[in-house]
Amino acid sequence: MSSSTSERPPLHLLIAAPRGFCAGVDRAIKIVELAIEQHGAPVYVRHEIVHNRFVVDRLAGMGAVFVAELDAVPDGRPVVFSAHGVPKSVTAAAEDRGLAYLDATCPLVSKVHRQAQRLIDADRHILFIGHAGHPEVIGTFGQVPSGTISLVESVDDVAELTVADENNLAFLTQTTLSVDDTAEIVAALQARFPAIRAPRGEDICYATSNRQAAVKEIARRCDRMLVIGAPNSSNSLRLGEVAERLGTPARLIQRATDIDWDWLGTPATLGLTAGASAPELLVREVIDALAQRFAVREEEIAHVKEDMTFKLPRELVA
Repeated sequence: MSSSTSERPPLHLLIAAPRGFCAGVDRAIKIVELAIEQHGAPVYVRHEIVHNRFVVDRLAGMGAVFVAELDAVPDGRPVVFSAHGVPKSVTAAAEDRGLAYLDATCPLVSKVHRQAQRLIDADRHILFIGHAGHPEVIGTFGQVPSGTISLVESVDDVAELTVADENNLAFLTQTTLSVDDTAEIVAALQARFPAIRAPRGEDICYATSNRQAAVKEIARRCDRMLVIGAPNSSNSLRLGEVAERLGTPARLIQRATDIDWDWLGTPATLGLTAGASAPELLVREVIDALAQRFAVREEEIAHVKEDMTFKLPRELVA
């Protein structure tokens, strides 16, 4: 295709802000990098540190070895737990083996873990709003005794719940859910169980909420929306759903090579965002690919400025 600007169709590119890395992802990646720096390679990581293949491959190139379970970690080597959190049994198993471990669990996920423990200490049964099989859900369920927490995935699930004591319930949520879907489920829970105790603060994390709100700011103005993120990234999947709900066809892509040009067609206005685990480098890669085919006019639409940072573990910064 000719690179002459006059021969390329014009494209108004609306870029959502905030997008991409959040403070929890930044912290988790830094923990792996510093662990490799201090201990030398290999440093083992249980599960993907964050849900992004590009990030995982880059860390693997530096000396990180990603494993499914602790059994694959040899004695004497450090292991990092992913940003999504782990059940208490995993931490206990590492301690039993004398493994040096670093916990990269996002502090906002850890906050949910602490709330869950307090609710169990108060003899409440927890109704947990989340997606079955997601690592964050598995980690949170692993904080409390079996049978003391039940998963709620949809409004339909609320109607089918069987509970021992309707007056002794509380709910918590996964941090990376759809804000709108979760509000509907919470409303259904509160309608059915008026005495249910809500969390002290919002469980859906600031980064998830902000990225969804930023998509809402631009979606109605766009003919199409591209979301950069991994197919197993809950917060990235939600961004596409937000756009679709507003009537804008959306596609999740991992990087520029995933763009379906036939699906994209020649939109006058295209929206672009990235999930909380996707580096800005991939955003620029997509913009460069678009610029090969369109005369791109970039416009960043700022929803809110983020300045959140999380402290690193003391043992890494001492």
